Amino acid sequence: MAQRTVLFVLFDGVQSLDLTGPLEVFTGAEKHRPGTYRLRTASVDGGPVRTSSGLTVVPDAALADVSDPHTLLVPGGEGTRGPQPALTDWLREHGPRAERLVSVCTGAILLAAAGLLDGRRATTHWAYCDKLARDHPAVEVDPDPIYVRDGRVATSAGVTSGIDLALALVEDDLGRDIALGIARHLVVFLRRPGNQAQFSAQLVAQTAQREPLRDVQRWITEHPDADLSVEALAARASLSPRHFARAFQTETGMTPGRYVDRVRLEHARRLLEDSADGVEEISRASGYGTPEAMRRAFVKALGTAPAEYRRRFRPAPAH
Repeated sequence: MAQRTVLFVLFDGVQSLDLTGPLEVFTGAEKHRPGTYRLRTASVDGGPVRTSSGLTVVPDAALADVSDPHTLLVPGGEGTRGPQPALTDWLREHGPRAERLVSVCTGAILLAAAGLLDGRRATTHWAYCDKLARDHPAVEVDPDPIYVRDGRVATSAGVTSGIDLALALVEDDLGRDIALGIARHLVVFLRRPGNQAQFSAQLVAQTAQREPLRDVQRWITEHPDADLSVEALAARASLSPRHFARAFQTETGMTPGRYVDRVRLEHARRLLEDSADGVEEISRASGYGTPEAMRRAFVKALGTAPAEYRRRFRPAPAH
């Protein structure tokens, strides 16, 4: 494989982890397979930039002095709120020439401002999805996944999801074993699927204000294999089923059934990643009852069956 240049675009107010997370992944890949990647950083004028956390980063070059890269990666951060016109102009001219165009977090806003996401499906940090959709109606914004790949363009959600996306790109280039070795070194899973939700059920849902409903939320999380019907949960809260369902949705922002579905899916996913239990055992422990019921839930939510999910995303035993 010919050496591929990966260019990281820098600007004042860049989020440090948006930059360093993917950079560490590609650096690890280069160490595993020397000569695969040439990693470069560049700012508009070649001068140092100050990250949103106060770190000063000195780039390799000015954007005008770098050749068109194979992979162009645009991180996010506070600096995307009022980007330099020169940066947007450079992206507009050079973005279409990159074989892979990648953004992390609000880097998607810079790509959209340069017209590079028009007609494409994309994501960004959950807090900025509405802004991206409102300011750039030609972009199909999906607020749920941790990353989205649409042809040669890949966009990811907030901060650490850039690591997930970078691992996916390295896996495409060099195979699963090398990507897995990098993930182990960074002590992260290889790899969260792109269509995994940005939030867990406990974070998506608001915490109920009333103690009986908070207790029910905890009970669901701790007992995914229990009877979690509305009737059973209402009884735990000492409410009528109708009153419980209405109060739960009002206070948490989702129906009891939707909350239970998310908790069970997350529980099953963790067991597939971390345990040696069989699919049948996991389906019972997660409250699905049968492997077929769990398979349907996985295909609907993640687009893959449990066995395939385990094959792709569970770290292999160390040798």
